[in-house]
Amino acid sequence: MAIDGVNTELLARYAPRPGRHALLPDLTPQQQVALQCRMLHREGYNDHIAGHITVRQDDGTYLANPWELTWGELTASDILRLDAQGRVIEGDWNITPAINLHMDVHAARHDVSVVIHNHPEWGSVWSAVGRVPPIYDQTSALVDTDPVRYDEYRGTVEDGTLGRAAADALGPHKWALLANHGVLLVANGLRQAHLRAITLEWRCRMAWRVELLGGGTPLPAAVATETGQRTDANGFPFLWEAMAREEIRRDPSVLE
Repeated sequence: MAIDGVNTELLARYAPRPGRHALLPDLTPQQQVALQCRMLHREGYNDHIAGHITVRQDDGTYLANPWELTWGELTASDILRLDAQGRVIEGDWNITPAINLHMDVHAARHDVSVVIHNHPEWGSVWSAVGRVPPIYDQTSALVDTDPVRYDEYRGTVEDGTLGRAAADALGPHKWALLANHGVLLVANGLRQAHLRAITLEWRCRMAWRVELLGGGTPLPAAVATETGQRTDANGFPFLWEAMAREEIRRDPSVLE
């Protein structure tokens, strides 16, 4: 099975030898999105029914999680298909009124296929204080740039004007802290989106703990940048598959 956004040469070098088990069974796009939601929910993207993931498909449609379900309970059959205007064209649930934020980002960023917005546990802390957390450890450095800050919170993003303002604030960047709100990030595939999402939440949590103890010494900027360029661009080998397997072991119905 191929997950987009990965260094395929690196995976091939360390692929299981003949007779060994595959890292994962073949997965449909809907199963991949459901697993992504489950994995990120466990990492702190768990603000009840808030938050949404959209993934552009080759035919110009988008897969998305439904409004009514938490990221920790949905299954592959719950995943919706949307048209380019964000209207449900396949599926039994509703889509969030804030989907306009995603459609605006997708329309502006043809270089990305995945958009994630949520109010994660630790990212929301730093968005509330309007600071970008320092990088205090290697895991916090797996993405090579700082998130941008959007400092003007004027309401929820289902308002079209406010959603477009948040999308404009992201600009060409990989991720953003939305003041008094949450986080917004984009990626060229689910693997890269997962790495960016968990790196941001880890970085926010680690920095809070370090500063609670009085502060520490951040990684040298050059080291952090080199680490992030290597891992964010090529994908962290086998990480997405390992976390997906854990979710399947916990609840095989996620694939149904």
